[in-house]
Amino acid sequence: MNGGSRKRRLTSRISSGSGASAHRYGSAGPRFRRGRGLVPPDQFTTRSRLAWLNSATSRIGTTLDLERTAQELAEFTVPRFADGAAVDILESVLSGDEGSRRTRTGIPAMRATALCAIEELSSLEPTPVGETFVHDELPHETLLHRYCLRQGKPVLLSRMNDDDYARVAPTASAAVKMRAAGVHSYLAVPLIARGVLLGTADFVRGPGTPPFSSTDLALAEQLASKAAVFIDNARLYGREREHVVSLQRSLLPRATPVTPGLRVHAEYAPSDAGHGVGGDWYDVMALPSGRTALMVGDVMGHGLPAAATMGRLRTVARTLMTLDMAPERVLARLDLATRDLEDEQVATCLCAVYDPADSTYTLASAGHLPPLLLDGPGSASFVEVPAGAPLGAGVIPYDPLRLKVPEGGRLVLYTDGLVKSRTQDMDVQLERLRTSALGLGPGELEAGGLLERAPATAVRFDEAVLLVAADSSFPRTDLRVWELPKDGRAASVARGLVTGQLASWGLGELADICELVVSELVGNALRYGNGPGQLRLLRGERLTVEVSDTGPDLPQIQHADLSDEGGRGLQLINMLCRRWGSCRTVTGKVVWAEQNIAP
Repeated sequence: MNGGSRKRRLTSRISSGSGASAHRYGSAGPRFRRGRGLVPPDQFTTRSRLAWLNSATSRIGTTLDLERTAQELAEFTVPRFADGAAVDILESVLSGDEGSRRTRTGIPAMRATALCAIEELSSLEPTPVGETFVHDELPHETLLHRYCLRQGKPVLLSRMNDDDYARVAPTASAAVKMRAAGVHSYLAVPLIARGVLLGTADFVRGPGTPPFSSTDLALAEQLASKAAVFIDNARLYGREREHVVSLQRSLLPRATPVTPGLRVHAEYAPSDAGHGVGGDWYDVMALPSGRTALMVGDVMGHGLPAAATMGRLRTVARTLMTLDMAPERVLARLDLATRDLEDEQVATCLCAVYDPADSTYTLASAGHLPPLLLDGPGSASFVEVPAGAPLGAGVIPYDPLRLKVPEGGRLVLYTDGLVKSRTQDMDVQLERLRTSALGLGPGELEAGGLLERAPATAVRFDEAVLLVAADSSFPRTDLRVWELPKDGRAASVARGLVTGQLASWGLGELADICELVVSELVGNALRYGNGPGQLRLLRGERLTVEVSDTGPDLPQIQHADLSDEGGRGLQLINMLCRRWGSCRTVTGKVVWAEQNIAP
């Protein structure tokens, strides 16, 4: 052995405050190989060595999981090459950084990623891989730190003497364990790929096996070179996947708004499979008059293109929905927008609007899976929403469904990743989903428990979105609805109803402005809408007044000259109210306005 090629241990190595590394035996406990490990030297010929080295390509790097690749490297070398093997990866690599391209001082932060050993060496390291364990004594710098990590050079101790144990093991107790186990030969190599130092791999031999030779060192360096490329591929893939997942999460809502009469739980779960993320999305929007819009969608395909398409469609859908358009009209517009995309994507979508006045949903589907309705008594069934063509197929229109929700009912919207399976039919998976939802206890469904118990959880290979909408305690006295006469008395009746209700709510200070607003809305309905229909007054975070009629034209602010006698009604509403708007309905339109309520 020469001074430039000595190195470390195969015992207990631990993370401490100074950043020392820790070797462990596997994520679920020690991993051992039985029996004496090595092929006798006379049988391990040059040809067999090359054949063994070539087989590493098919046995290491079978997945793009970094920890699994490291474990495959350790298991590949035991018992054919060594009695024990350990792989440490730099913490900077595991955290997604570029790794190290230069030498460092001190003891770098490393994590014990994989370990494999024969049963006779099982006492060297009892701590599981990946867990933090702190020795009673501080680790010191070893030959592995000095040569492999700082200089990128291997370490070879063919025959270890008493002083070598202290130079290889990170602590005195670890050195004692190595000596007691009969470890007599040590070899360590750096893992370097594309000029980036990723970590180290070290090997030991115990009683009954020959010491490492210079030929073994050359073989270990070649193996480390191959394995480092696989580990680096896994590192790069993991980093890119995290970027795509972060992009997708940034395109989804950060929080669900608080809306009258409805409590919504939303959750997104990325796929466990290699392709990472796709185009699943959801949205929850507060609409005028206390209504709530819910949307879930799924862009076909995976990866960055699907995520980008999802972001575009969600933006368009949100814009359309904030205009308070009917769900079927939103899907028709989304279909046109999808066909305009350059990548010719196809997507499914389910849109629902909840009205707290009568606890009803208006739903429309573009090829999406049916929502699940759970009533209060404890039964569940899928809602048969008319299934239109997927977005981008060019087959419109879409048919709406009006659904009355019983008291205590909950509506579950989801994407196919929640139930998709490679071995079971969709009908079977949907029935399992229904059964799983019924098996959840009080509050578990609203807390996202269905995502864990859904039939595809154990083998999910696609991302999933889950929306659970449940009735909340909404005071019915906060929403009043009246039918207005269609003659000239409508404005006077509306002002009287609004004034009286605001007085009972203790909001008399808003009466003057609200009277003016409702007079203008009713006047427009009389002049342009064939007479007013319903008057709705909602008290929530803001005060909302709404008047419906059967006219086809939506109101717009007009430019009025000084000599004009009319045309200023909407200008006054625009100045006096926080916001106002209008939307089409099946029978005509609705015009609404909001006022702030003083805290």
